[in-house]
Amino acid sequence: MRLAYLDCFCGISGDMMLAALIDAGADPRALRKMLRAVAADFRLTVKDDQSRGFAGKRVRVTCAKKQPERRLRQIEKMIANSGLPRPVVEKSLAVFKNLAKAEARAHGIKPEQVHFHEVGAIDAIVDVVGSAAGLYLLEAEEVICSPLPVAGGEVKCAHGVLPLPAPAVLELLKGVPVVGASGDKELVTPTGAALAVSMASGFGPLPPMTIERHGVGLGSHELPDRPNLMRLILGTAAGRGETLLQLETVIDDMNPQHFDFLLERLHAAGALEVVLVPVQAKKNRPGSLLRALVRPRDRDRVSEELFAHSTTLGLREYEVKRRSLSREIRTVTTRFGRVRVKTALRPGQGPSFRPEFEDLKKAARAAGVTLEAVEREALKAVLKSGDKRVSAARRKS
Repeated sequence: MRLAYLDCFCGISGDMMLAALIDAGADPRALRKMLRAVAADFRLTVKDDQSRGFAGKRVRVTCAKKQPERRLRQIEKMIANSGLPRPVVEKSLAVFKNLAKAEARAHGIKPEQVHFHEVGAIDAIVDVVGSAAGLYLLEAEEVICSPLPVAGGEVKCAHGVLPLPAPAVLELLKGVPVVGASGDKELVTPTGAALAVSMASGFGPLPPMTIERHGVGLGSHELPDRPNLMRLILGTAAGRGETLLQLETVIDDMNPQHFDFLLERLHAAGALEVVLVPVQAKKNRPGSLLRALVRPRDRDRVSEELFAHSTTLGLREYEVKRRSLSREIRTVTTRFGRVRVKTALRPGQGPSFRPEFEDLKKAARAAGVTLEAVEREALKAVLKSGDKRVSAARRKS
Protein backbone atom coordinates (compact mmCIF):
# COMPACT_ATOMS: atom_id res chain seq x y z
CA MET A 1 0.00 0.00 0.00
CA ARG A 2 1.29 3.48 -0.93
CA LEU A 3 1.13 5.59 2.20
CA ALA A 4 1.41 9.37 2.63
CA TYR A 5 2.29 10.66 6.10
CA LEU A 6 1.59 14.30 6.93
CA ASP A 7 4.23 15.47 9.39
CA CYS A 8 2.62 18.70 10.61
CA PHE A 9 5.60 19.92 12.60
CA CYS A 10 4.40 23.51 12.37
CA GLY A 11 0.75 22.97 11.52
CA ILE A 12 -1.01 22.65 8.20
CA SER A 13 -2.62 24.97 5.68
CA GLY A 14 -3.85 24.46 2.14
CA ASP A 15 -0.84 26.11 0.51
CA MET A 16 1.63 24.20 2.72
CA MET A 17 0.09 20.85 1.80
CA LEU A 18 -0.04 21.65 -1.91
CA ALA A 19 3.59 22.79 -1.83
CA ALA A 20 4.68 19.64 0.03
CA LEU A 21 2.95 17.44 -2.57
CA ILE A 22 4.72 19.26 -5.40
CA ASP A 23 8.06 19.00 -3.60
CA ALA A 24 7.41 15.25 -3.17
CA GLY A 25 7.01 14.79 -6.92
CA ALA A 26 3.50 15.84 -7.99
CA ASP A 27 4.00 17.42 -11.42
CA PRO A 28 2.98 21.13 -11.33
CA ARG A 29 2.04 21.03 -15.02
CA ALA A 30 -0.28 18.08 -14.49
CA LEU A 31 -1.76 19.80 -11.44
CA ARG A 32 -2.41 23.01 -13.35
CA LYS A 33 -4.12 21.08 -16.12
CA MET A 34 -6.40 19.32 -13.63
CA LEU A 35 -7.14 22.56 -11.77
CA ARG A 36 -8.13 24.33 -14.99
CA ALA A 37 -11.06 21.94 -15.16
CA VAL A 38 -12.44 23.57 -11.99
CA ALA A 39 -11.47 27.21 -12.40
CA ALA A 40 -9.58 29.02 -15.15
CA ASP A 41 -9.08 32.48 -13.65
CA PHE A 42 -5.98 31.88 -11.53
CA ARG A 43 -2.21 31.60 -11.67
CA LEU A 44 -0.31 29.00 -9.63
CA THR A 45 3.30 29.98 -8.92
CA VAL A 46 5.72 27.42 -7.47
CA LYS A 47 9.20 28.37 -6.30
CA ASP A 48 12.07 26.96 -4.25
CA ASP A 49 12.52 28.86 -1.02
CA GLN A 50 13.73 28.55 2.57
CA SER A 51 12.39 28.99 6.09
CA ARG A 52 15.08 29.59 8.71
CA GLY A 53 17.64 27.83 6.54
CA PHE A 54 15.52 24.82 5.55
CA ALA A 55 14.65 24.36 1.88
CA GLY A 56 11.24 23.51 0.46
CA LYS A 57 8.61 24.61 -1.99
CA ARG A 58 6.36 27.63 -1.65
CA VAL A 59 3.19 28.11 -3.71
CA ARG A 60 1.14 31.19 -4.39
CA VAL A 61 -2.23 31.52 -6.10
CA THR A 62 -3.19 34.82 -7.69
CA CYS A 63 -6.35 35.85 -9.50
CA ALA A 64 -6.93 38.46 -12.17
CA LYS A 65 -10.06 39.80 -10.47
CA LYS A 66 -11.71 39.80 -7.06
CA GLN A 67 -13.51 36.57 -6.27
CA PRO A 68 -17.13 36.49 -5.10
CA GLU A 69 -18.43 34.85 -1.96
CA ARG A 70 -19.68 31.35 -2.65
CA ARG A 71 -22.04 28.93 -0.98
CA LEU A 72 -21.40 25.22 -0.64
CA ARG A 73 -23.71 24.30 -3.50
CA GLN A 74 -21.82 26.55 -5.94
CA ILE A 75 -18.47 25.07 -4.97
CA GLU A 76 -19.83 21.52 -5.17
CA LYS A 77 -21.14 22.23 -8.67
CA MET A 78 -17.76 23.59 -9.82
CA ILE A 79 -15.98 20.45 -8.57
CA ALA A 80 -18.62 17.89 -9.58
CA ASN A 81 -18.78 19.22 -13.16
CA SER A 82 -14.99 19.33 -13.58
CA GLY A 83 -14.62 15.86 -15.09
CA LEU A 84 -11.70 15.11 -12.78
CA PRO A 85 -11.03 11.53 -11.62
CA ARG A 86 -13.58 10.33 -9.08
CA PRO A 87 -11.13 10.08 -6.14
CA VAL A 88 -10.12 13.73 -6.67
CA VAL A 89 -13.74 14.87 -6.84
CA GLU A 90 -14.80 12.84 -3.80
CA LYS A 91 -11.90 14.03 -1.62
CA SER A 92 -12.39 17.66 -2.65
CA LEU A 93 -16.12 17.57 -1.95
CA ALA A 94 -15.49 15.95 1.44
CA VAL A 95 -13.16 18.79 2.44
CA PHE A 96 -15.67 21.52 1.59
CA LYS A 97 -18.57 19.64 3.19
CA ASN A 98 -16.61 19.32 6.42
CA LEU A 99 -15.70 23.02 6.23
CA ALA A 100 -19.34 23.98 5.73
CA LYS A 101 -20.48 21.85 8.67
CA ALA A 102 -17.82 23.36 10.93
CA GLU A 103 -18.59 26.95 9.91
CA ALA A 104 -22.32 26.30 10.27
CA ARG A 105 -21.86 24.93 13.78
CA ALA A 106 -19.67 27.89 14.74
CA HIS A 107 -22.25 30.44 13.51
CA GLY A 108 -25.44 28.57 14.43
CA ILE A 109 -26.76 28.20 10.88
CA LYS A 110 -27.27 25.39 8.35
CA PRO A 111 -24.36 24.24 6.15
CA GLU A 112 -26.13 25.34 2.96
CA GLN A 113 -26.41 28.87 4.40
CA VAL A 114 -22.67 29.29 4.94
CA HIS A 115 -21.06 32.03 2.89
CA PHE A 116 -17.47 31.06 2.12
CA HIS A 117 -15.26 34.14 2.23
CA GLU A 118 -11.53 33.38 2.28
CA VAL A 119 -12.26 29.67 1.97
CA GLY A 120 -14.54 30.22 -1.02
CA ALA A 121 -11.97 32.19 -2.98
CA ILE A 122 -10.25 30.56 -5.93
CA ASP A 123 -6.95 30.24 -4.03
CA ALA A 124 -8.57 28.00 -1.41
CA ILE A 125 -10.36 25.98 -4.09
CA VAL A 126 -7.01 25.50 -5.82
CA ASP A 127 -5.40 24.43 -2.52
CA VAL A 128 -8.13 21.86 -1.78
CA VAL A 129 -8.57 20.41 -5.27
CA GLY A 130 -4.83 20.63 -5.89
CA SER A 131 -4.09 18.65 -2.72
CA ALA A 132 -6.59 15.95 -3.70
CA ALA A 133 -5.12 15.87 -7.22
CA GLY A 134 -1.56 15.74 -5.85
CA LEU A 135 -2.34 12.69 -3.73
CA TYR A 136 -3.92 11.11 -6.81
CA LEU A 137 -0.88 11.81 -8.99
CA LEU A 138 1.45 10.36 -6.33
CA GLU A 139 -0.82 7.28 -6.12
CA ALA A 140 -1.21 7.59 -2.34
CA GLU A 141 -3.73 4.99 -1.24
CA GLU A 142 -3.90 6.06 2.40
CA VAL A 143 -3.05 9.17 4.39
CA ILE A 144 -1.96 9.27 8.04
CA CYS A 145 -1.46 12.55 9.88
CA SER A 146 0.60 13.51 12.90
CA PRO A 147 -1.05 15.18 15.92
CA LEU A 148 -1.71 18.83 15.09
CA PRO A 149 -0.05 21.74 16.94
CA VAL A 150 -2.38 24.57 17.95
CA ALA A 151 -1.41 27.93 19.46
CA GLY A 152 -3.28 30.76 21.19
CA GLY A 153 -3.57 34.33 20.06
CA GLU A 154 -5.87 36.05 17.59
CA VAL A 155 -6.51 36.02 13.86
CA LYS A 156 -8.21 38.59 11.61
CA CYS A 157 -10.79 37.30 9.13
CA ALA A 158 -13.97 38.38 7.35
CA HIS A 159 -15.90 38.11 10.63
CA GLY A 160 -13.43 40.31 12.53
CA VAL A 161 -10.88 39.28 15.16
CA LEU A 162 -11.24 35.69 16.40
CA PRO A 163 -9.40 33.76 19.10
CA LEU A 164 -7.09 30.90 18.16
CA PRO A 165 -7.74 28.13 17.47
CA ALA A 166 -10.49 29.58 15.28
CA PRO A 167 -14.02 28.30 16.07
CA ALA A 168 -14.25 26.35 12.82
CA VAL A 169 -10.85 24.75 13.49
CA LEU A 170 -11.95 23.67 16.97
CA GLU A 171 -15.07 22.13 15.48
CA LEU A 172 -13.09 20.30 12.78
CA LEU A 173 -10.55 18.94 15.25
CA LYS A 174 -13.07 17.18 17.49
CA GLY A 175 -11.69 13.70 18.12
CA VAL A 176 -8.29 14.60 16.65
CA PRO A 177 -5.13 14.50 18.81
CA VAL A 178 -3.58 17.96 19.20
CA VAL A 179 -0.57 19.40 21.02
CA GLY A 180 -0.12 22.88 22.41
CA ALA A 181 2.34 25.16 20.62
CA SER A 182 4.05 28.36 21.71
CA GLY A 183 3.46 31.66 19.99
CA ASP A 184 0.39 33.45 18.71
CA LYS A 185 0.30 32.43 15.03
CA GLU A 186 -2.46 30.45 13.32
CA LEU A 187 -0.59 27.19 12.69
CA VAL A 188 -3.66 25.16 11.67
CA THR A 189 -5.99 27.02 9.31
CA PRO A 190 -9.61 25.97 8.68
CA THR A 191 -8.64 24.70 5.23
CA GLY A 192 -5.65 22.82 6.65
CA ALA A 193 -7.78 21.25 9.40
CA ALA A 194 -10.42 20.22 6.86
CA LEU A 195 -7.77 18.66 4.60
CA ALA A 196 -6.34 16.66 7.52
CA VAL A 197 -9.62 15.32 8.89
CA SER A 198 -11.13 14.65 5.44
CA MET A 199 -8.17 12.85 3.88
CA ALA A 200 -6.43 11.12 6.79
CA SER A 201 -7.66 7.72 7.91
CA GLY A 202 -5.90 8.14 11.25
CA PHE A 203 -3.70 10.36 13.41
CA GLY A 204 -0.54 9.33 15.22
CA PRO A 205 3.22 8.81 14.89
CA LEU A 206 4.96 7.78 11.69
CA PRO A 207 3.78 4.20 10.95
CA PRO A 208 6.09 1.36 9.83
CA MET A 209 6.91 2.06 6.20
CA THR A 210 9.64 2.02 3.59
CA ILE A 211 10.28 5.67 2.72
CA GLU A 212 10.48 6.45 -1.01
CA ARG A 213 10.52 10.25 -1.05
CA HIS A 214 9.44 13.28 0.90
CA GLY A 215 8.42 16.86 0.27
CA VAL A 216 8.56 20.09 2.26
CA GLY A 217 5.86 22.75 2.04
CA LEU A 218 6.67 26.19 3.42
CA GLY A 219 4.15 28.39 5.21
CA SER A 220 3.80 32.16 5.27
CA HIS A 221 4.62 32.84 8.95
CA GLU A 222 8.00 33.92 10.28
CA LEU A 223 8.41 32.09 13.59
CA PRO A 224 11.06 33.04 16.17
CA ASP A 225 12.24 29.56 17.12
CA ARG A 226 11.54 27.17 14.25
CA PRO A 227 11.04 26.91 10.48
CA ASN A 228 7.46 27.24 9.30
CA LEU A 229 7.02 24.05 7.30
CA MET A 230 5.20 20.75 7.00
CA ARG A 231 6.56 17.54 5.49
CA LEU A 232 4.86 14.90 3.40
CA ILE A 233 6.54 11.48 3.62
CA LEU A 234 5.65 8.99 0.91
CA GLY A 235 6.39 5.27 1.00
CA THR A 236 5.17 1.71 1.16
CA ALA A 237 3.42 0.55 4.31
CA ALA A 238 5.11 -2.43 5.97
CA GLY A 239 2.55 -5.05 6.89
CA ARG A 240 0.12 -2.66 8.51
CA GLY A 241 -3.60 -2.94 9.11
CA GLU A 242 -6.32 -1.13 7.21
CA THR A 243 -10.07 -0.70 7.43
CA LEU A 244 -11.97 -2.12 4.47
CA LEU A 245 -15.61 -2.74 3.61
CA GLN A 246 -17.23 -6.10 2.94
CA LEU A 247 -20.22 -6.05 0.62
CA GLU A 248 -22.35 -9.18 0.58
CA THR A 249 -25.58 -10.48 -0.84
CA VAL A 250 -27.34 -13.83 -1.40
CA ILE A 251 -28.19 -14.68 -5.01
CA ASP A 252 -30.50 -17.62 -5.76
CA ASP A 253 -32.13 -16.74 -9.09
CA MET A 254 -29.24 -16.07 -11.46
CA ASN A 255 -27.85 -18.15 -14.30
CA PRO A 256 -24.63 -19.69 -12.86
CA GLN A 257 -22.87 -19.10 -16.18
CA HIS A 258 -23.13 -15.35 -15.58
CA PHE A 259 -21.07 -15.41 -12.39
CA ASP A 260 -17.78 -15.46 -14.29
CA PHE A 261 -18.58 -12.15 -16.02
CA LEU A 262 -19.94 -10.65 -12.77
CA LEU A 263 -16.73 -11.43 -10.86
CA GLU A 264 -14.67 -10.01 -13.71
CA ARG A 265 -16.61 -6.73 -13.52
CA LEU A 266 -16.32 -6.53 -9.73
CA HIS A 267 -12.55 -6.97 -9.82
CA ALA A 268 -12.28 -4.36 -12.58
CA ALA A 269 -14.24 -1.92 -10.40
CA GLY A 270 -11.73 -2.27 -7.58
CA ALA A 271 -12.82 -5.30 -5.53
CA LEU A 272 -9.81 -6.77 -3.71
CA GLU A 273 -11.42 -10.17 -3.19
CA VAL A 274 -14.65 -11.75 -4.37
CA VAL A 275 -15.79 -15.13 -3.06
CA LEU A 276 -18.88 -17.26 -3.62
CA VAL A 277 -20.10 -19.54 -0.83
CA PRO A 278 -22.85 -22.15 -1.45
CA VAL A 279 -25.82 -21.50 0.86
CA GLN A 280 -29.40 -22.64 1.36
CA ALA A 281 -31.42 -19.54 0.51
CA LYS A 282 -35.03 -18.58 1.16
CA LYS A 283 -37.72 -21.05 0.20
CA ASN A 284 -35.04 -23.75 0.57
CA ARG A 285 -33.52 -22.84 -2.78
CA PRO A 286 -29.79 -23.40 -3.32
CA GLY A 287 -27.96 -20.12 -3.77
CA SER A 288 -24.63 -18.34 -3.45
CA LEU A 289 -23.44 -15.91 -0.80
CA LEU A 290 -21.31 -13.34 -2.65
CA ARG A 291 -18.78 -11.40 -0.59
CA ALA A 292 -16.70 -8.57 -2.06
CA LEU A 293 -13.88 -6.93 -0.10
CA VAL A 294 -13.36 -3.30 -1.16
CA ARG A 295 -11.63 -0.14 -0.08
CA PRO A 296 -14.08 2.60 1.00
CA ARG A 297 -13.31 4.73 -2.04
CA ASP A 298 -14.32 1.86 -4.38
CA ARG A 299 -17.59 1.00 -2.61
CA ASP A 300 -19.89 2.89 -5.00
CA ARG A 301 -18.24 1.56 -8.17
CA VAL A 302 -18.34 -2.06 -6.98
CA SER A 303 -21.94 -1.67 -5.77
CA GLU A 304 -23.00 -0.26 -9.14
CA GLU A 305 -21.44 -3.21 -10.99
CA LEU A 306 -23.06 -5.68 -8.60
CA PHE A 307 -26.52 -4.21 -9.18
CA ALA A 308 -25.96 -3.91 -12.93
CA HIS A 309 -24.68 -7.45 -13.60
CA SER A 310 -26.51 -9.62 -11.05
CA THR A 311 -30.11 -10.21 -10.04
CA THR A 312 -29.69 -8.97 -6.47
CA LEU A 313 -31.94 -6.18 -5.22
CA GLY A 314 -29.89 -5.24 -2.16
CA LEU A 315 -26.65 -5.79 -0.33
CA ARG A 316 -25.20 -5.58 3.17
CA GLU A 317 -22.12 -3.62 4.15
CA TYR A 318 -19.69 -4.18 7.04
CA GLU A 319 -16.45 -2.60 8.15
CA VAL A 320 -13.66 -5.18 8.44
CA LYS A 321 -10.03 -4.97 9.51
CA ARG A 322 -7.34 -6.46 7.26
CA ARG A 323 -3.66 -6.90 8.01
CA SER A 324 -1.46 -7.64 5.04
CA LEU A 325 2.20 -7.93 4.17
CA SER A 326 4.02 -5.35 2.11
CA ARG A 327 4.13 -6.48 -1.53
CA GLU A 328 4.94 -5.37 -5.04
CA ILE A 329 4.51 -6.60 -8.60
CA ARG A 330 7.58 -6.74 -10.83
CA THR A 331 7.98 -8.00 -14.39
CA VAL A 332 10.81 -10.32 -15.48
CA THR A 333 11.82 -11.45 -18.95
CA THR A 334 12.18 -15.17 -19.64
CA ARG A 335 12.83 -17.16 -22.81
CA PHE A 336 9.07 -17.80 -22.85
CA GLY A 337 8.14 -14.11 -22.59
CA ARG A 338 7.49 -11.54 -19.88
CA VAL A 339 6.01 -12.72 -16.57
CA ARG A 340 4.78 -10.65 -13.63
CA VAL A 341 6.00 -11.84 -10.23
CA LYS A 342 4.44 -10.87 -6.91
CA THR A 343 7.01 -10.21 -4.17
CA ALA A 344 5.94 -10.28 -0.51
CA LEU A 345 8.13 -9.53 2.49
CA ARG A 346 7.60 -12.12 5.22
CA PRO A 347 8.81 -11.24 8.76
CA GLY A 348 11.95 -13.19 9.64
CA GLN A 349 11.98 -14.99 6.28
CA GLY A 350 12.82 -12.33 3.72
CA PRO A 351 10.99 -12.05 0.39
CA SER A 352 8.84 -14.73 -1.26
CA PHE A 353 8.06 -14.79 -4.98
CA ARG A 354 4.90 -15.93 -6.74
CA PRO A 355 4.59 -15.68 -10.55
CA GLU A 356 1.18 -14.52 -11.77
CA PHE A 357 -0.82 -17.54 -12.90
CA GLU A 358 -2.40 -15.81 -15.91
CA ASP A 359 1.05 -14.90 -17.25
CA LEU A 360 2.29 -18.45 -16.71
CA LYS A 361 -0.73 -19.85 -18.54
CA LYS A 362 -0.37 -17.46 -21.47
CA ALA A 363 3.36 -18.14 -21.87
CA ALA A 364 2.93 -21.93 -21.53
CA ARG A 365 0.25 -22.00 -24.22
CA ALA A 366 2.29 -19.85 -26.61
CA ALA A 367 5.48 -21.92 -26.16
CA GLY A 368 3.81 -25.33 -25.90
CA VAL A 369 5.47 -26.10 -22.56
CA THR A 370 4.26 -26.85 -19.03
CA LEU A 371 3.31 -24.28 -16.42
CA GLU A 372 6.13 -25.60 -14.22
CA ALA A 373 8.70 -24.89 -16.95
CA VAL A 374 7.63 -21.26 -17.26
CA GLU A 375 7.50 -20.86 -13.49
CA ARG A 376 11.06 -22.14 -13.09
CA GLU A 377 12.29 -19.69 -15.72
CA ALA A 378 10.48 -16.80 -14.05
CA LEU A 379 12.00 -17.57 -10.64
CA LYS A 380 15.45 -17.90 -12.20
CA ALA A 381 15.03 -14.48 -13.77
CA VAL A 382 14.10 -12.99 -10.38
CA LEU A 383 17.16 -14.51 -8.73
CA LYS A 384 19.41 -13.16 -11.48
CA SER A 385 18.01 -9.65 -11.20
CA GLY A 386 20.51 -8.52 -8.57
CA ASP A 387 17.83 -7.22 -6.21
CA LYS A 388 19.40 -6.77 -2.76
CA ARG A 389 16.46 -8.40 -1.04
CA VAL A 390 16.74 -11.39 -3.34
CA SER A 391 20.45 -11.70 -2.59
CA ALA A 392 19.76 -11.57 1.15
CA ALA A 393 17.17 -14.32 0.83
CA ARG A 394 19.63 -16.50 -1.11
CA ARG A 395 22.29 -16.04 1.59
CA LYS A 396 19.80 -17.12 4.27
CA SER A 397 18.92 -20.25 2.32
